[in-house]
Amino acid sequence: MVKMDSKNLESRVQKLCREVRELSLGSNGEIDRLEGPLVPIRFLREYVMPGKPCIITGAVNHWKALQLWSNHYLASVLRDQDVSIYFTPNGFADSVVDLQEMHSQFNCQLEKTENEEDEVSFSKQQINDRCVGNDLTAEEPRFWFVTSHVEKIPFPEALREIVEVNKSGRGVAYAQHQNNCFLSEFGLLASDAEVHIPWATEAFGGLPEAVNLWIGNEKGVTSFHKDHYENMYVMVAGEKHFTLLPPVDVHRLYVRSYPSASFKRSQDGKTFSIEKNLPIAMVPWASVDPYPSALKEEHAIKLFPRYFQGELPFTCTLKAGEILYLLHVDPACGFIM
Repeated sequence: MVKMDSKNLESRVQKLCREVRELSLGSNGEIDRLEGPLVPIRFLREYVMPGKPCIITGAVNHWKALQLWSNHYLASVLRDQDVSIYFTPNGFADSVVDLQEMHSQFNCQLEKTENEEDEVSFSKQQINDRCVGNDLTAEEPRFWFVTSHVEKIPFPEALREIVEVNKSGRGVAYAQHQNNCFLSEFGLLASDAEVHIPWATEAFGGLPEAVNLWIGNEKGVTSFHKDHYENMYVMVAGEKHFTLLPPVDVHRLYVRSYPSASFKRSQDGKTFSIEKNLPIAMVPWASVDPYPSALKEEHAIKLFPRYFQGELPFTCTLKAGEILYLLHVDPACGFIM
C-alpha cells in the first residue's frame, strides 16, 4: 500500500477531474447548442445517457406564451388567483448566510427562541465544527443555511412585488414554488404552453413528474445546488445565467453542514429577521459563492482554493425561446448548478 501526502493526493484528484471533463464534456467550458426539435434517439444517446447538458433552440416557437406573456396579460388572466411568493432581503434564496453581514447590511438578526435549549439537537460546538468559517468561541454559529419567507397572495400583488424590486424597499420577491405549481397555482396559463416536450418525453420514457413556473427579476440568485431529477428549463421571457459544474468537481464546492433557519418578514414588508428551525437540523450545502464581491474576493480565494484555482465552470445564458437540458438523477453524471 502506497502512502500519499495530502498535496500529492490533491494533485492526483485534480488530474483525474480534468481528464474526466475532457473525455466526456470537453475543456472549453461551453455548452452544446442544438437546433430543435431533436430526434428522441439522438437526444437520448448523445445527451441523456452520458448526462451532458445542452441548449436547444427553436423547439418551442409554437408556444403562445412566447407572444402573450406580458405583465399585463399575466395580471389579467391571474387576477383572482393566489400564488406562493418567496421573499429574501437580498435575493439569495436557500443559501448559506453570514449573520454578521445580514446585520450590517439589512439590520437582519437571528431571533432568540424561548426554551430553545430543550429543542436543540446539536451542541454549538458540533455546529461550529461542521461549518466553514465559524468562530468556535462564538455564542452562536456565524453561518446558517437560510430559506425564504413564504406568503400566499393575489397574483397581481405578487407581480408588483417582483417588478418593483428597486422601488419597494421590501426585499426581493421570487415566484419559485415547486410541486407542479404550473398546473395548480398557474393552471389558467396551461393552454399557452405544453405541459411536456414530446421528443424529450419519448427519450425519458415517461411524462414529467412536475411542471413548475418561476418568475423573478435581476436580483434573484440561486446558490450552487444539485437536484435529483432531470430538468428541461424553458425560458419564456427575459434571460437567465447559469454556472454549472460536473459532479466530479463536487469536492471543489466545500460542502458542509449548516444549521437551518428561515427568513421572517415583518407585516409591513420593510424588515426581515432570521428564525431558527427547531429542533435544529443540519443541512449539507455548498459553501462557495462563485461570484464574491470585490471586497470578499481575496478572502474567498484563500478559503476555497480548489474552486477558484481549478478548471473553469461551464457557463451559459439562456434566452427567450431556448431550453436548457440538465440531468440530475445519478451523482456520477448529473450537473451541479
